[in-house]
Amino acid sequence: MGVMSAALLVLADGRFPAGGHAHSGGAEAAVKAGRVMDGASLEAFCRGRLHTAGLTAAGLAAATAAGIDPLAVDAAADARTPSPALRAAARRLGRQLMRAARAAWPSPELDALAAAFPRGAHQPVVLGLVARAAGLGPLAVAHAAAYEAVSGPATAVVRLLSLDPFEATAVLARLAPELDEVAASAAEAALRALDEGLDALPASAAPLLDITAEQHAAWPVRLFAT
Repeated sequence: MGVMSAALLVLADGRFPAGGHAHSGGAEAAVKAGRVMDGASLEAFCRGRLHTAGLTAAGLAAATAAGIDPLAVDAAADARTPSPALRAAARRLGRQLMRAARAAWPSPELDALAAAFPRGAHQPVVLGLVARAAGLGPLAVAHAAAYEAVSGPATAVVRLLSLDPFEATAVLARLAPELDEVAASAAEAALRALDEGLDALPASAAPLLDITAEQHAAWPVRLFAT
C-alpha cells in the first residue's frame, strides 16, 4: 500500500470521528433474532457481510479513489442499496465522514462533493474521495471499507452480548485473509470500471440485511442506528 499507509491507519481507526460507532451493521437485529449469539455465529455473520455488503462498499470506494466521477458512483451506490433505511444511513454516515475528513485532509474535491450532496453522499463514495485527499489508492481504501464492514458488527456484538472482546478480535483475525481477498477483488473491479463502466463494480446483495434493516428502523427502542 506504499508510503502513505499511515494515512490508512488514521482513516480506519475506530476512534476517527466518522460516526460508525453508532451503527451495528445489522448485528443488533441479528442478535435479537437469535442468529448471532456467540463467537462462532458472529464469525458467520461477519463473513456473510464481508462477501456481500462489504465487497460492494469496497468496490464503490475503490472506484471513487481511482478517479471515477463521484456523482456517478453515488448513483451506482443508490442502485446497490435497495433498503430505504440503509440508503438514509449511508448518507448520514457519508455526511459525518465528510465533516471529519475535511478537517483532516482539506481538499477541493471534498468541498465539491459536499456542495453537491448537502445531506450527504453515500459513505463509500465519500470514503473513496477521502482516500484520494489522503494520498491513498484504490486497494488501500478497499481494505478500509472491507474492514469497516466486519469491525463494526464485531464491536457492536461485544456491547450487545457482553461478548469477550478477545473473542471478537479473534474473529476479525481469522477473517483477515478473506478481507485481503475481498479488498483485492474490489480494487481490481474498480480499475476495470475505468474502461468498462460502473457495471464492472461488485453488486453483491444481502437481502436479509435489507429486510432486517427496515424492521430495525421501526423499533421504538434500539441501541444502534442500524
